[in-house]
Amino acid sequence: MANYIVATIHPWNIEAFEIYSKKLRGNWHIITNKDDFTNEVISRINPDYIFFPHWSWPVPSSIFNNWSCVCFHMTDVPFGRGGSPLQNLIMRGVTKTKVSALQMIKELDAGPVYLKYPMDLTGTAESIFKVLSMTVADMIEEIVNTTPKPIEQSGDLVYFERRTPEQSLIPSNLAPAELYDFIRMLDAPSYPKAFITHGNGKLEFSEATLENGSLTAKVTFNELNIQIDNNSHSQKMDKS
Repeated sequence: MANYIVATIHPWNIEAFEIYSKKLRGNWHIITNKDDFTNEVISRINPDYIFFPHWSWPVPSSIFNNWSCVCFHMTDVPFGRGGSPLQNLIMRGVTKTKVSALQMIKELDAGPVYLKYPMDLTGTAESIFKVLSMTVADMIEEIVNTTPKPIEQSGDLVYFERRTPEQSLIPSNLAPAELYDFIRMLDAPSYPKAFITHGNGKLEFSEATLENGSLTAKVTFNELNIQIDNNSHSQKMDKS
């Protein structure tokens, strides 16, 4: 019987695994801790595929060169290779994208493509990631059932830069619709919320809604732990 590994960390991906692993053929294993993702563990399971719905650490070449490793990227590659795909897409005004299932290679997001599925980008970052987890689940099911051959990417390369926490500072010139997008694209657990500074603290924004041009949002005050150049909106972490 075939063996499969899913390496992931976010709760919505773990919840999705609990659903599809029970209905798909084969023996399914999940790894949620980077310390458990070792050559010894992978060799013992000897999987037909290793799937990475979301994994925050580099995968050794000794693993992706010896097993079929499939990663998922929220863009229609080669457009949008690189970091922070959701935020970069929303900042560009993109409302619909494709999720690409890629053969993992050394170069980031550059591997041949197994599948592409369409996906909508409405709602908060958290709600989008939950939809993404179920989209990826459907893609995993198709890969397991049909074993498609990956095809080399084609098209114009557009590279996304990974965003930093400092870039969550809300620009001062946003229209209400732009501000709504800025808040929602960062509204997920563990993500640096959209914020502005006030006195000795910062105001973080979440749960934004936009109706008839009027924006409302939840505001949370937190003690300031960054230094900001208000003239340039550049920031650096306070090391004290």
